[in-house]
Amino acid sequence: MCSNYSETNSYQAFADVYDELMRDVPYDRWTQRIDRDIRKYGISIAKSGYKANPEGEEALLESERNLVADLGCGTGIVTRKLHDLGYDVFGIDNSPEMLTRAYDSDDGRQIMYLNQDMRELDLYSTIGTAICICDSLNYLTGDEDLDDAFAGVSKFLYPGGLFIFDCNTSYKYREVIGESTIAEAGEDVSFIWDNYYDEEENINEYDLTLFIKKGDGLYERADETHFQRGIEARDIERLSAACGLEIVSILDSDTEEKVTATTERIYAILKKPEG
Repeated sequence: MCSNYSETNSYQAFADVYDELMRDVPYDRWTQRIDRDIRKYGISIAKSGYKANPEGEEALLESERNLVADLGCGTGIVTRKLHDLGYDVFGIDNSPEMLTRAYDSDDGRQIMYLNQDMRELDLYSTIGTAICICDSLNYLTGDEDLDDAFAGVSKFLYPGGLFIFDCNTSYKYREVIGESTIAEAGEDVSFIWDNYYDEEENINEYDLTLFIKKGDGLYERADETHFQRGIEARDIERLSAACGLEIVSILDSDTEEKVTATTERIYAILKKPEG
């Protein structure tokens, strides 16, 4: 574990404006891809795809195979989209503030959310699919953190189940974001994002200053610091081997082709052996 950096997933003020700041993220495209790959490689079936109504033990096993866990679900955007596609999905996040926003946005879906750290998964049954989208794994800055998260997923995956995730690479942090400052002024929220990448430690730090409009027309300032780690294809290969998961594919998330030296985000699918 990298002792020079502390992990943070506070999202205390960020949670209130997260959806607004992430409005340009292609959640629909990502969700459609996850749905496609579950159908192609996995064992979970959306409700619209059920062909039988088993009873007893088989019904219990089917319910577990069809469970989808959204790790690092944040405000639950992808969780809700998968629910609307018919999946029996629940969300997991270690930020109470993010989960509060997820509950507030539920709109009667009655999705279950668990306040857990993905390094210490403690689920009530096995699951057919685990997903972790939008850089959540990059917040695990130490080797032991990633080992524990992958081991937990493997432990609770039903044989034949999938682990689908994405992650930012060191190239993105070093060459694309680097040492930069981003500022944006909006009607309800403005922010200043100061970014710094430590190449020696492979840790990206961003200091976020938010100005959030309140009911009295004034703006409240909030400051947060977040740390992320670049993850490479070789890291995924090591992690999958260590936790006993098979690699289905490791691709460039943008092109869905082979990962290259200039890949900014990786999209990976791992599978638990059925034997």
